[in-house]
Amino acid sequence: ARCLPLPGGLRRAVSAALRRAAAAARPAPALAVLAARGRLVTAARQRALAEGGRLCASDLHLLLNLLGGGAGAGAGEVWTPVCLPRFNPDGYFYAYAARLGEEEEEEEGGVTLILLSTEREGFYAAAACRRQLEDTLRAQGWLAELAAAVRGGAGYGPSRPGAPELRHFLYKPLEGPEEMQQLPQFTSPELEEPYTSEEEQHRLFDLYHYLHSRVHSPHRPLRLLYHVAEKETLLAWVS
Repeated sequence: ARCLPLPGGLRRAVSAALRRAAAAARPAPALAVLAARGRLVTAARQRALAEGGRLCASDLHLLLNLLGGGAGAGAGEVWTPVCLPRFNPDGYFYAYAARLGEEEEEEEGGVTLILLSTEREGFYAAAACRRQLEDTLRAQGWLAELAAAVRGGAGYGPSRPGAPELRHFLYKPLEGPEEMQQLPQFTSPELEEPYTSEEEQHRLFDLYHYLHSRVHSPHRPLRLLYHVAEKETLLAWVS
């Protein structure tokens, strides 16, 4: 899942507030996620997911697409069973989703809280967790900063790293803060020329798929790959 660009200090502060609110809930949620416009702000995992292994990207996208948009469209608080097929196709969680600061923020500036619980009657605990987190974020001014970051722009351009002639890139960290470990995430710039058309975007993603399949081949994995395509020169490496 793509991360919402934020100052490091703000993300750490919001992450700590989310962990405290989730840990104080009874029962505590298995997973707590803050998202904005389909992008990951931060997350906190509890034992249920930590013992079960990684949360796959497709499962995280399912949560963001199903609950992030619904809760942000005036749906109030959502409480519904949801299956994460890659995590466990034979079971399901109870999912809670709600907008934070909906009454005072513009629609496009909203931040959504998603909580996964293993308890069928966990709605009121989830709602209390949301209220505690919202009060903390508002009191510290972080809720307004998050909303401003969402409204401030889609992200950054490919020139940000300062590499001449760089058109696009994907970066997935192998390590990170404790609250982000074991969650699929990556960062990438916005698509600019020549990747503004749907056809060119599909072509670019096909190239990324090719690089990924070569680097992570089960028969002959690579740590470094240099590939010259018809229109681009590509470099992939595992650090």
